[in-house]
Amino acid sequence: MGFLEFVSELCDWGSQSTNKLKKRKQLQTVEIKIKMDCEGCERRVKKSVEGMKGVTQVEVDPKQSKLTVIGYVDPNKVLERVRHRTGKKAEFWPYVPFDVVPHPYAPGAYDKKAPPGYVRNVLQDPEAAPLARASSFEVKYTTAFSDENPNACAVM
Repeated sequence: MGFLEFVSELCDWGSQSTNKLKKRKQLQTVEIKIKMDCEGCERRVKKSVEGMKGVTQVEVDPKQSKLTVIGYVDPNKVLERVRHRTGKKAEFWPYVPFDVVPHPYAPGAYDKKAPPGYVRNVLQDPEAAPLARASSFEVKYTTAFSDENPNACAVM
């Protein structure tokens, strides 16, 4: 908001002064996993969110079954709109790059359906999080034989 707008709102004594406290939405990136089989599905998915108020950019990646929406929107409303308009099962993007997770091949993290280089985001999943975290005992023995430090095994 510019200085002139701020001054004009201060000087405005009418009923619009109550509207100045209205909170604006933040710019967000919403990633959704939705299966797309053909070009028609891609078009339907893209058109379902293009007309939403606040949407600035829509990207569709059919190989990863991923829809990315950027704009001043509510993520839950975007998800509901995609589900309603397309009639397809949609969920928030559950994957993160495998190098972000401490143990990417733990039982809760590894997913065969994930795109290459991605695993499930188990750090936010309360059931799978303990399986994907290493105990101090495991860390001690996995770092004992490291390629970065050839003398590490002599320290124990």
